[in-house]
Amino acid sequence: MRVATDIGGTFTDLVYVDDEGSVGYAKSNTTPSHFESGVIDVVQKSGLSPEEIEMFIHGSTVVINTLTEKKGVKVGLLTTAGTRDVLEIGRGNRPDLYNFRFQKPEPFVERHLRKEVRERLDGKGNVISELSTDDILQALEYFRKEKVEAIAVCYLHAYINPGHELETKRVIQEEWPEVSVTVSSEIIKEWREYERTNTTVLNAYVKPIAEAYIDRLSGRLDELGMTENRYIMQSNGGVTTFENAKNVPIHMVESGPVAGIFGAAMLGELIGEQNMIAFDIGGTTAKCSLITNGEVRVTTNYYIEKTEKTAGYPVKVPVVDIVEIGNGGGSVAWIDELGSLKVGPQSAGAMPGPVAYGNGGVQPTTTDANLFVGRLSKKNFENPVDMDEVKRAIDRHVADPFRTSTEDGAMGIIDIANSNMLNALKLVSVRKGYDPQDFTLVAFGGGGPMHAAELAEELGVKKIVVPNASSVFSAWGMLMTDLRHDDIRTYNRKLQGIDLHDLNETLKEMESESTRQFIGEGIDPSRVLFMRNVDFRYVGQEHTVKLPIPAGILDGPQMEELKARFHEAHEKAYSFHLKENEMEMVNLHLVGLGKVKKPRLSRIEAHREAGSGPKEVRSVYFRNGGWTDVPVYDRETLGAGFEMEGPAIVEEPNTSTLMVKGQRLQVDSYGNLIIETGVKE
Repeated sequence: MRVATDIGGTFTDLVYVDDEGSVGYAKSNTTPSHFESGVIDVVQKSGLSPEEIEMFIHGSTVVINTLTEKKGVKVGLLTTAGTRDVLEIGRGNRPDLYNFRFQKPEPFVERHLRKEVRERLDGKGNVISELSTDDILQALEYFRKEKVEAIAVCYLHAYINPGHELETKRVIQEEWPEVSVTVSSEIIKEWREYERTNTTVLNAYVKPIAEAYIDRLSGRLDELGMTENRYIMQSNGGVTTFENAKNVPIHMVESGPVAGIFGAAMLGELIGEQNMIAFDIGGTTAKCSLITNGEVRVTTNYYIEKTEKTAGYPVKVPVVDIVEIGNGGGSVAWIDELGSLKVGPQSAGAMPGPVAYGNGGVQPTTTDANLFVGRLSKKNFENPVDMDEVKRAIDRHVADPFRTSTEDGAMGIIDIANSNMLNALKLVSVRKGYDPQDFTLVAFGGGGPMHAAELAEELGVKKIVVPNASSVFSAWGMLMTDLRHDDIRTYNRKLQGIDLHDLNETLKEMESESTRQFIGEGIDPSRVLFMRNVDFRYVGQEHTVKLPIPAGILDGPQMEELKARFHEAHEKAYSFHLKENEMEMVNLHLVGLGKVKKPRLSRIEAHREAGSGPKEVRSVYFRNGGWTDVPVYDRETLGAGFEMEGPAIVEEPNTSTLMVKGQRLQVDSYGNLIIETGVKE
């Protein structure tokens, strides 16, 4: 069987699928001090025998946590003479235009640890000045004295000609074999000097931490007897080997969240839905992404810590286009200095967790609010729940300051959380020119099914899909992914008079390199599939539009067709086109997929009328209806074809699906809950 584990802010999830298509799962608490312990805990909790496990796939938050918590290693940077301060200069486009107290983000490398090396290439990769080995040796001597643990190397135009960077790496490894080294040309072949430098530095910053984590996890898996076919989820939606992940850990920056997005795309293929909004609410965050025509958008314009007022740090590696906000089941409700109620981004996490967990949490969370209003049952918590303590927390921190009832205090928490999530959903749909009515909302994670009903009505979505095993759906998504490598290279050429022979040879070379990489990972070339894309723009523009290009040899008529498609795509993205303007290519993007055998999913039995009633009737509080008696169904007892109307709740051990009045639910043949919201055109 195939097994996937996903570390979240609160829980570590495990999903397995056997050869018969049967799905099973387990959850355990995340262990922040030693994440690998939580992974081993959930494997043991699942009761699986190591001999049964054919493939192990892992999604980890170790990289993003190291970056956001600033707990990486001490890094030294070697860069071309004259470009020492590129990290400090950054970009001039301030996100908060009228904030005269705006501060640029602090670089991850202090200025005294940024050393210049005499060498220079021109914009075409030709050598202007030879590499100075003496400068490298002097810098290494200083780095040793300063107890540097990792070195980043980023020279001008190395994305075209990596020779000087590779020679620098050789010198470092000869002189100081113990130190960790990252060179930009081995992880980025795309232009943008600031973004390349920052990404190289971040990879160096987390590399020793990620290596140590993967080695510890490998050791623990060895002890369990799981010695083969280990993979780690990457931010581009594919998996890679443990060894590859250790070399370029920055590709794991969004390792866990993106799996659910690709899982949604796979589910859509299975049930005939091509346009979807994937919506995942975990314990700490809510994440969403748009899937159009069955395709998940992957971008290299990714930032960490970027907000409306802060510029953040660019990470120029392929990452699924995802919007993530600090609102989840563990998000804490609090009142700001102006007296407004806020929910998140602070989270109670796994420890102490929500008040309902009984582990010492005192501030109410979204989970506590949903429990108090009846959307969750205290019977489904692993620990005894003190409802009086939950009520006191909501009263003390929310209801009493606003002089309102506990019910309205709890609904206030839910409303604020919903408002934050709705903004995120609009960012990936309405703000990008897409009508939500044309999309199906796929809701998963522990909180997704609980909030989806109200959010879909607000957004105008007509249909909601709650997948089977929705609370661990991100881990399920890992089971459905292939090995994936993205090769993105700057290839700046005007389309008028372009050398098609050179273009085709470059694409052929990229495919050959990717094939060699897959062979090194044990993938037969017959199982390698390529998808090719190109970033186009009008000459003189900054921004690009990505378009797929056909396989094989590109010819003149195909280039003319690409021009026509670009004008259409540009109008959709930016609301205008300039057909008379000259166009140019910017980047070539090759996606290589090493196809692996995927588990087939089994269908569930048809629903039987006998024993099909609700397991209980529970009083649930609604904003407009007050306390209402609502039927509660056990999801495990619902067979294919079961139908009902809201208001109602469908419960499973780790989440609840809420339906409001006017919505209708049907269970499909795979056990997914399909909810028609009743939204009109």
